[in-house]
Amino acid sequence: MSPPPPDPAPLTKRPDPARWKALWFVCLGQLMVVFNGTIVNIALPSAQLDLGISDGNRQWVITAYTIAFGGLLLLGGRIADLWGRKRALLAGLVGFGTAPILGGAAQNEAMLYSGRALQGLFGALLLPAGLSLLAVTFTEPRERARAFGVYGAVAGSAGAVGMLTGGVLTEYLDWRWTFFVNVLLAAVAVLGVARFVREPAAARGRSPLDVPGAALATAGVVALVYGFARAESAGWGDALTLASLGASVLALAGFVLLESRVAAPLLPLRVVADRTRGGVYGALALAFVTLFGSLLFLTYYFQVVRDYSPIATGLAFLPMAAGTIVGATRIAPRLMTRLPPRLVLGPAYLVSAGGMLVLTRLEVDSSYVGLVLPAQVLLGLGLGLTFMPSMSLATHGVGPRDAGVASAMANTSQQLGAAIGTALLNTIATSATAAHRAAHADAAARSGPPGARRLELESLVHGYTTALGWCVGLLAVASLLSFTVISAGRPGAQGAGGVPPARTGSATGPSDDTTDGRQPASTG
Repeated sequence: MSPPPPDPAPLTKRPDPARWKALWFVCLGQLMVVFNGTIVNIALPSAQLDLGISDGNRQWVITAYTIAFGGLLLLGGRIADLWGRKRALLAGLVGFGTAPILGGAAQNEAMLYSGRALQGLFGALLLPAGLSLLAVTFTEPRERARAFGVYGAVAGSAGAVGMLTGGVLTEYLDWRWTFFVNVLLAAVAVLGVARFVREPAAARGRSPLDVPGAALATAGVVALVYGFARAESAGWGDALTLASLGASVLALAGFVLLESRVAAPLLPLRVVADRTRGGVYGALALAFVTLFGSLLFLTYYFQVVRDYSPIATGLAFLPMAAGTIVGATRIAPRLMTRLPPRLVLGPAYLVSAGGMLVLTRLEVDSSYVGLVLPAQVLLGLGLGLTFMPSMSLATHGVGPRDAGVASAMANTSQQLGAAIGTALLNTIATSATAAHRAAHADAAARSGPPGARRLELESLVHGYTTALGWCVGLLAVASLLSFTVISAGRPGAQGAGGVPPARTGSATGPSDDTTDGRQPASTG
C-alpha cells in the first residue's frame, strides 16, 4: 500500500500581511448592507407622501429589500463558496451600488419596490462572501476575535449611522439621495477589495448549485412575508392570507426534504443541525424581528407623533449606536475571553429586552431624555454584546467549503427576522391602532378637532407600544435559547470565549463537519 499523501498546508501557515486592511473594506461592504436596511426608514415618510404610498403598503419599501435579501442569501453563500469569495464580493458590491439608482429615480411605488428588491438580490451575494472571507482568513483565535469584534461593531452601529445619514440627506437634499449615496460607497469598497483582499486558495468548493432548493426557499419566504403583510388589510381569516401562509409551509417543508436528499444541497443540514449554530441562528432571527420593528415604530413616533425633522430623527437614534459600539468593541471581546458564549448571549438579550420594555411605556408626550434615551442605550448595548459572539459562532466548526453557506445562514436569519418582523409587527401595530381609535371615537368627537387629533396620536402610540410588547417577549425567548441551547466552548479552551476557528482542510478533501451523520457530497 502506498503511503498516504502529506496533509496540505493549513490555511493559517502564512497569514496574509494585508489582511487587516482587507478587513476594513470587507466591513465597508457590511456597513452598506446594514446601512441600507435602515437609511430608508428616515426617508420613508417623505417617500410615502411623494409617491402616494398607503400606510398598509409602506412596509414594502423595507420588506421588498429584506425578502429578496433573506430569500437568496443561502444561494449567495453557496455561489461564494463555489465561484470564489473575492469574485462574489466584487460582483455584489458593483450590483449593490448601482441597483439603488432605480429606487432613487422612482416615479411610482412599483419602481421603488423593484429597486429595493434588486438591491436585496445583490446584497445576498455581497454579505455572505464578505463574512466567509473573514472566517477563512482569520483563523488564529485571538486575531479571529479581534476581526469579528470589528465586524460586529460595524454591523451593530451601521443601522443607526444609516438613520443619521438618512436624516441629513432627506432634510438637506432629497429622500432620493438615500439611494444615490450607495454609488460612492460601493466605488470605494470595490477599489479596496480589489487591492487588498486575498482569498486562501484551498478554501473553495466545487459542488453544483442547488437551484430547485433556492427556488423553494425563496418561494417559501416570499409567501410567508406576503401572508403576514396581507393580514394587516384583509385579516387573518382572509382566504388569500391563509393560502399564502399554507403555501409557505409547504414550500419550506419541501425545501427541508429536498436538502436531505440531494447530493449537493444548498443548505447542508449538518450546518443547522449543530446545536450551537442552530441556537445562534434562531436567536438572531428573533433579535432582528424586534430590531427592525422598533426602528420602524420609533421613526414614525419621532416624525409623525413628535414632529421631529428628518435630521433630528437621525440624531435621536445616536444613543442606540453608541450603546451598540460600546457593547461590540469594549465589552463583548473581554467577556468572550472569560465566559462561555451562552453566558454572554443570554444576559445580552435580556438587557435588550429591558430596553424594549422601557419603550412600551411610550406616550404621546414622553420625555426623550427620561425614557427614550435610556431605552435605546439598553437596546443597543444588549444587541452590541450579541454581534461578535454570534457571528463567530455562526461559522464555528464548519469546513472551509461550508463557510459561505454557514455565514449566509447567519445573515439569512437576520434578514428573515427583519422581513417577517416588519410585516408581522406592522400588522399588529395597525390593528391595535384601529381598535384603539374605534374604542375612543365617541369621546374624541365630543372634544372637536383638537380631541380628534389627540386621539389619532394616542392611537398611533398605542399601536406602537402593543407591537413593542411582543418584541419584549421575543427577546426573552432569544435569551432562553442562548442559555439552554448554545453549548460551544469554555473560556480559554480554544481561543476567545472557547470559540474555535473555522476548520481548515484541503480543497478536495472531505469536510470534517458531519454533525448530521451524513458524509458530505463529493466535490470532485
